[in-house]
Amino acid sequence: MPHRDPTPHSLPSLLSATGGYLIWGLFPLYWKQLRGIDATELIAHRMVWALAFLSVVLAVQGRWGEMLRALRSPKTSGANLTSGALLTANWLVYVWGVNAGHVIECSLGYFLVPLLNVLLGRFLLHERLRPAQLAAIALATAGVGLLVWHVGRPPWIALALAITFGLYGLMRKRSPLGPLLGLGAETLLLAPVAIGFLLLRWHDGTGALGRVGPGMTAWLLSTGVVTAVPLLLFARGARGLRFTTLGFLQYLTPTCQFLLGWLVYAEPLDPVRAAAFGVIWAGLATYSADALWSANSRRSAAPPVAQPSRA
Repeated sequence: MPHRDPTPHSLPSLLSATGGYLIWGLFPLYWKQLRGIDATELIAHRMVWALAFLSVVLAVQGRWGEMLRALRSPKTSGANLTSGALLTANWLVYVWGVNAGHVIECSLGYFLVPLLNVLLGRFLLHERLRPAQLAAIALATAGVGLLVWHVGRPPWIALALAITFGLYGLMRKRSPLGPLLGLGAETLLLAPVAIGFLLLRWHDGTGALGRVGPGMTAWLLSTGVVTAVPLLLFARGARGLRFTTLGFLQYLTPTCQFLLGWLVYAEPLDPVRAAAFGVIWAGLATYSADALWSANSRRSAAPPVAQPSRA
């Protein structure tokens, strides 16, 4: 079969993917509006209202049947249930971290995700690491070690975010469902737990709905839209972009979070913390340069696409 070069960049695809990553990067601005509500309840609301919004989207697209047929497979439903649990844990740590004043540390977690994925590939999938990948991991480890030495504790929030999201990505590869159907399946499978939790809160009189004002209620109900819209933008953009381009765009999210924590929320960034981030960014630059070189090498080595005869 002739090799086909990945789809070339298109401006609409680039704008869609960029928009998705930027919205994810600006999430701290949103979650800070809800900081008076317990993070566990926020995530339960997010799960329920995301499912409600996605149900409408899937109905309009006529894809409910496709998702339900896929979930008849125990392997697919098990993979999506596991990935949904990991995503829930990631959401919970992130929302708690943001509202507890750790936006910069949350950004560190997502800066570490690409390098953690390399480690997961090595130890769980037995992939061989290239020298540049080893150097990138060494630099990131040195940066985290510098933070531990300076702060006196590991960056638990960042590590928890990186690990849960890295494992989430690994589990998503075991499901045949794409981003939109995958999130729909995850919220569908976990919604009963979320609904049960919210009903218990309502019964005890400790739930936010009915207790907070109309403004806060509107913020709560919008969690579904806020969750789904960047994913829809990303899914639309990813279809028209090379994987290497998406790899570079992914850094927009933690960069926005880092800048918000530093410039908007005035979280501490002393010289040692800044140096630690610099070492980690050097690791990411090494990793990204190696990924770009590897992708270009594969394209150069591939045979040309056979041209149809004009006769």
